Parts: sequence; C-alpha cells; structure tokens
Amino acid sequence: MRKKPRVGEKVVVGIIWTAAVLVLAVLAAIIVYILVKGLPQLSWEFLTQIPRNMGRAGGISSTIVGTLLVTAVAIVIAVPFGVGTAFYLAEYTKEGIITRIIRFSAESLAGIPSIVYGLFGFIFFVITLKMGYSVLSGGLTLAIMILPTIIRTAEEAIRTVPNSYRETSYSLGATKWQTIIKTVFPSSLPGIVNGIILSVGRCVAETAAVMLTAGSILRMPKSLGDSSRTMAVHFFILASEDISMEKAYGTAALLILLIFLINVVANILVNRFAAKRR
Repeated sequence: MRKKPRVGEKVVVGIIWTAAVLVLAVLAAIIVYILVKGLPQLSWEFLTQIPRNMGRAGGISSTIVGTLLVTAVAIVIAVPFGVGTAFYLAEYTKEGIITRIIRFSAESLAGIPSIVYGLFGFIFFVITLKMGYSVLSGGLTLAIMILPTIIRTAEEAIRTVPNSYRETSYSLGATKWQTIIKTVFPSSLPGIVNGIILSVGRCVAETAAVMLTAGSILRMPKSLGDSSRTMAVHFFILASEDISMEKAYGTAALLILLIFLINVVANILVNRFAAKRR
C-alpha cells in the first residue's frame, strides 16, 4: 500500500504553496496598480508626441524610439556572441580549465550590479572611445550586461537536446557543423529564445546603465550616435523629481504592455516553428 504523506511533508508543501501564492499576489497587485493608474494616460497623443516642458506635457514618442533602438543594438550584438559561446561550450569543448573559466566569468558578470556596467560603459565607451552619450554607447553597455544570461540559458537549452539526435545525424553522414545547424540548433531554439526574451526585458527595463551611457535627452534620436532617453529612464526621472506622476504611471504601464507583447509574439513564433518541425 502507498504510504500517506507525513505531517512534516504536508507542512513543507503548504509553506511552498503559500510562498508561491504570496509572490504571485504581490506581482499581480503591482501590475494591477500600475495599469489602473497608467492606462487612462495612454492615448494617441501620448504615444506620438515628443515630451515637452521636461516631460510635463506632450507624449513619450522619443523615449519609445530610444528604448527600441538601444534594445535592438544590444540584442544584435549580444545574441551572436552569446549563442556562439554557448555552442562552443556545449558542442566543441570538453570539461576542463577553459570551460570552467568561461562559465565562472559568465556567472561573475551576471552578479555585477547594473550601475557598475553603467560606470564601465561611461568610462570606456563614452569617454575613452569618445562615443559620447549615444544610443550606440547604451546598446554596447547593455550587450555586455545581458551576455551572461544569453550564454547560460542557451547552453542549458543546447544540453537538453538528446544525444540520440546527434548520433542519428552522424549516422546519416552529416558533419559536426551540419548536425549543429540542422538538428541541435532547431531543437534548442525555444530555450534560446526564452533567454533572449529575458534579455530583452532587462534591456527595456534598465535604468542606471542606460542613463550613464545613452543619456537622458528628450529629443528624437536620428542616428545611433545621438543621445536618447529610454522609457525606464523617463519614468525614473518623472517619478524621482516629482515632475508628473500621471505621465510616469502612463510610461510604466506602457513598459509593462511592451514587455508582455514581446513575450507573447516571441512565444507564438517559437510555437509555430516547433509545430512545423513535428
């Protein structure tokens, strides 16, 4: 007969469920509060007009463009390096001193506060390389910041692909490169995309690192060399300096909706890709 769970096990399970419910409740409360405060501020003018009078009037169109540009630069640079490093660690090397050093470095970088990345980007990109406060400086700084996340999530996704897939590919005469491109990469793509989505969310919500590298100018950026203000920085300045809490809540609500939209679209595309391969 199957033994009934002990009292201690029931208590532990109850504590775990309680903690999970509390976390979800706090998260839901924060999101609902921001949306209730911010959604009434969203309008066509709010989305299309440039901020005026330090953000008290107008909309946030320039901050939306700045956010998308900085995030795009970071993802375009970080994804090839991160995914390439993950494949190198998972497919081309054996466990040794080199792989341990790379993993230790990635884990160490993941634990560094964002303000440190901002100071590094300010000193190296803005001052040393004389890029100034620009979208490119901010994007490069964010690329370094999200690189550890992409490496670790991509490597874990690659290692979850069964070895039988590789052995079948080799038995059919495929080379190492062909096996990776046609078998391993498509099978691990959902996990890799999840890591990229996490990185996009961090880029969109980052404040300190972007403020020190991309700047906080409200005008519309016309090139990667122009300074720009992202939505997260805009929200921080509006709220911290008590310029306009209504605009701040509207910006925060749009940030939440943007991150939610990115997650939904990415999951739909990955699910369709996975369905075609079945």
